[in-house]
Amino acid sequence: MKQLDQQVARQLTRFYIIALTVIAVLAISGLLFIKKTISTHYADSRVVNVAGRQRMLSQRLTKLALLQITGMPTADTARFEALLNTWNGNHLQLRNGMLQMEKAYKVRKSPRLAGMFSRIEPVFGFIYQSFLRINNPRSTAGEKQEALQVVLREEPRFLRQMDEIVFQFDKESFERVESLERTEWVLTVATLFTLLIEALAIFRPVVLHTRNVIRKLTESEDALQSTNERLEGANQQLSITNQTLVTTQQELLRANEEKHQLQRAEDRVRSAALLEGQEEERRRFARELHDGIGQMLTGLKLNAASLKRGTFPDEKQKKRVEELGELIQDIIQTTRQISHNLMPSVLNDFGLRATLQLLADQTAQSSAIAVTFEGTGDGPKLAPAVEIGLYRIAQEALNNAVKYARAQNIRLNLQYDRHKLVLTVEDDGRGFTPGTLPKEARSLGTNGLENMRTRARLLNGELSITSKPQKGTRVAVKLTLSDTQPN
Repeated sequence: MKQLDQQVARQLTRFYIIALTVIAVLAISGLLFIKKTISTHYADSRVVNVAGRQRMLSQRLTKLALLQITGMPTADTARFEALLNTWNGNHLQLRNGMLQMEKAYKVRKSPRLAGMFSRIEPVFGFIYQSFLRINNPRSTAGEKQEALQVVLREEPRFLRQMDEIVFQFDKESFERVESLERTEWVLTVATLFTLLIEALAIFRPVVLHTRNVIRKLTESEDALQSTNERLEGANQQLSITNQTLVTTQQELLRANEEKHQLQRAEDRVRSAALLEGQEEERRRFARELHDGIGQMLTGLKLNAASLKRGTFPDEKQKKRVEELGELIQDIIQTTRQISHNLMPSVLNDFGLRATLQLLADQTAQSSAIAVTFEGTGDGPKLAPAVEIGLYRIAQEALNNAVKYARAQNIRLNLQYDRHKLVLTVEDDGRGFTPGTLPKEARSLGTNGLENMRTRARLLNGELSITSKPQKGTRVAVKLTLSDTQPN
């Protein structure tokens, strides 16, 4: 039984596919014929229009030539030469079989039309040469009168032959439409015949087979209903079990989410404590450098200066003392720079904007790279932790740009108001593909980027790094200032 059903199904499917294929081929053929004929008819209408326009142009040129020779005034503002060029160009295109308008239209010419164009060609040539002579400023009045007589003599012949050409174009276009109608009738009859065969050979066997299947389904409906009743009880029990599993799964997901949030909070607190400890250690170390080693170096400089004022038995000893003073001055300057990098005092005294300006100036001086700072907006005073966090992000971004970007220009920008703050560091260096770093920057650069992300996250901000090879790099941090103001 199963094999018979499969055999019948395969046979019906094969017949059905063949019938549908024939219908599809007939339908597509009809559409293609219609499309082709419509396109041809549209082109024919444009050709007929241009051919009819040739009559109007010749009459208009004759009128303008007559008015030009007699000297009578006219309200026609068209230029004689432009109309003549258009008339000549249309004639050449019609004769050559390709009409150039908003697009190219093929001029379909039968042998009869070709003969008509051959017969009209001498007439057109006489009229065209006469128009050229009339429009030539070097022609005498007598020559223009003679040319006008030629135009008036040949124009009726030209108009009569152009009428015949236009009527022939229209007749041949209508014949093509009639041919399409005959083809459409043939396709329609073939489609109806195919549908009739499909109804007799496919749909009737399908109806009979479907009736038998429905009868068998009706006989097995009672047995299926009793089975469904038993399955319904099992499904209810299974639904209760599934609901319990869903509730348990939701509890597990909620517990995992709470655990994840707790871990994130712990990581954030740990990171904040670590960074705070680092900043405190930097602050203490900067203070020790400034108050301890800085003071001792200053005293050493004063002693070197007093030695310099003494007398020396030879010039070499004096020069060594001078070099010693310069070396001490360099050490003092380096110590101050290290102290400033560890904890800039100007940050507490003058705020973030002045500190970033000083950072840009010092970076430009030490790296020989054009580093500029732009600060706009007049927002509120920021909390010390926010200012030091933003300063460290800018410091790390500038350090990466100087070390790895091979940039010529670096721009540091700070924009903020009472609601938001945006800090950006942009360079025109070699850039990199997101997700990768230059080889020499992989070991240290990854930690630097992670430190910037951690600081931005602790400030409840967003850090974005955009870069393309040879297109530079842009580091931007955005903060909402609602929770960043000092108490």
